[in-house]
Amino acid sequence: MIYRVLLISVLNLTFIASGLCQSNKKATKPLPLFTVKKSPVAADEFIYLFSKNHQKGKDEYTQQAIEEYLNLYINFKLKVREARSRGMDTTKVFRDEFESYKKELVKPYLPDTKIIDSLVLLTYNRLKEEVRASHILITVKPDASPADTLAAFNKVMDVKKRVQEGESFESLAPLYSDDPSAKTNNGDLGYFTALQMVYPFENGAYETKIGSVGGPYRTKFGYHLIKVVHRKPARGEVEVSHIMIRTDEKDEEKAKLHIFNIYDMLAAGAKWDEVCAQYSEDQSTKDKGGRLRPFGVGAMSSVPEFEKVAFALKNPGDISDPFQTNFGWHIVRLESKKPIGDYESMKAQIRSGVLKDDRLQVSKDFVFTKFKKEFSYTENELVAKKVFDSADSTLLSGKWDGSKWAGMQKEVLFSLSKKNFTVQDFANYIKSTQKPATGKPFDVMKHHYDEFVNTSIMRLVEDKIARENPDFAMLTNEYYEGILLFNIMEEEVWNKAAKDSLGQLNYYKANVNTYHADERVKGVLYASSHAGFRDTLKVLIESGDSVARAKFVKEADLKTESGVFEKGDRAILSQIEWAKGIYFCENNGMYYLAEIKQTVPPGNKAFDECRAQVITDYQAELEKKWIAQLRQTYPIKVNEKGKKYVLDKLQK
Repeated sequence: MIYRVLLISVLNLTFIASGLCQSNKKATKPLPLFTVKKSPVAADEFIYLFSKNHQKGKDEYTQQAIEEYLNLYINFKLKVREARSRGMDTTKVFRDEFESYKKELVKPYLPDTKIIDSLVLLTYNRLKEEVRASHILITVKPDASPADTLAAFNKVMDVKKRVQEGESFESLAPLYSDDPSAKTNNGDLGYFTALQMVYPFENGAYETKIGSVGGPYRTKFGYHLIKVVHRKPARGEVEVSHIMIRTDEKDEEKAKLHIFNIYDMLAAGAKWDEVCAQYSEDQSTKDKGGRLRPFGVGAMSSVPEFEKVAFALKNPGDISDPFQTNFGWHIVRLESKKPIGDYESMKAQIRSGVLKDDRLQVSKDFVFTKFKKEFSYTENELVAKKVFDSADSTLLSGKWDGSKWAGMQKEVLFSLSKKNFTVQDFANYIKSTQKPATGKPFDVMKHHYDEFVNTSIMRLVEDKIARENPDFAMLTNEYYEGILLFNIMEEEVWNKAAKDSLGQLNYYKANVNTYHADERVKGVLYASSHAGFRDTLKVLIESGDSVARAKFVKEADLKTESGVFEKGDRAILSQIEWAKGIYFCENNGMYYLAEIKQTVPPGNKAFDECRAQVITDYQAELEKKWIAQLRQTYPIKVNEKGKKYVLDKLQK
């Protein structure tokens, strides 16, 4: 796929916005430059592509250069026309490939791009602040029944009412919160910052004032009440090293005594790295001086004591007193503190986090809600209910066939911009996109429906963008025709020439004098980044022991190349005598032994020697003949007025 994208880009080049394509005004009627069997090709389209392909300066904008490019462009349009006449743009493979490109091309024009940029900036601003909050969680699953959801909501509202009436949040948390840690921490989550909690929870925490209780906020875990205890500027990241003595398999008092003995050794001047290597029981870090990756606030939420001690150290080299976590006893040394960076330096990293986070779905939901309103989305609720009620287990296996919708296929399911979408349209969508799924059949059907609505909306959006942005229309057409060009060239020229061995041979025979060569040598080149192999290999070659030589070449991992070479083929060949023998040479840090077996006098190359070039030339010959046929099938007529317009525009 990567090769295909690159080749299409070479054929059509990448998009560079040009001044002529920035207007949002509708063109009255495009001026044709030429017609392909009476189908016009616009002059502005040619100007757009010529400008993209010629970026080096005015010397490329001569009349001769423009006319040469026009001839190539006519040939391009002939090939595309032939591809369309063969129905190459109607296949599922083509449509899928084009749609995948189109989804990427349309992104810069969509409002959710701006929304994502806003989310990135909002997230950065939140990262500059740490929030300490407590919560009470009432668990309810995302797919819970309406009755269970209502019961959970009523329960959390009862707890909130008690808080509002004066009861302590910290006393209610151990009694009612479904977060097991609330039994010991009274719901206190410590300090955290953006991108560390699920998005609805983060939103609630940052929007609640200090001392206030916000919520309930719904997350995938259930309903939360959030009390914000404190806020302070973010401390960035800290990098520390640690020495750890585990307590899981030994007496706690012995572990404690051991860690304090280690602390005394460090205080007496023992080297940290040596003590760490000898005594630390963190196997993954002990041989690296106990060094851990930099981490920020909230990243060590499972060991809050560790985080607290690490951030409390002030100067690089400071060593903490021994302290205990649920993993064991630790001593921590501060390596460095890294304050939060500026927006530009962190933007890419934050964007990556945002795109993986729940907030991305929030932006998408916002965009599609906006589009539904813009395109007057109307759902036929009665028909939709019948559709959803018909959901069965075949949706989970990916084998749904739509048989339950017999007799209702023509019923309107929803409408967009006064265009009706029927049950049959939805059935076709499910059949073309379904795959095995998990969950409840109703939820899977609802997911298919939402995706179908959004896909239908996106087609309208793309049509609107194409109407209002000529640059987008030009770009999508480039990719559309570029894929067609690739496919038909592959079928008509590239594969045909590569597979036609007899045709290659006949072409070679008819043009044998084209493949003439000066004096050459036949031999073998051996190469390595070390020079030591050459003396041994020379002795083995001169001995004639081919088995021993092959074994040595394999064991020494030498690069080898054999064949018939011309002087310009390899740089090292210009360093040696052009005669039979064994030669040592060096080039760009590589050491060579060249075994020249014989010289080959000037003459025509054998077919096998030049087959790659023959195939390339044979492809060009096939393409030339094919274009001549296409010009007969699709007559070309150049519009002189359009041509003058092109020359005037480009040469300005």
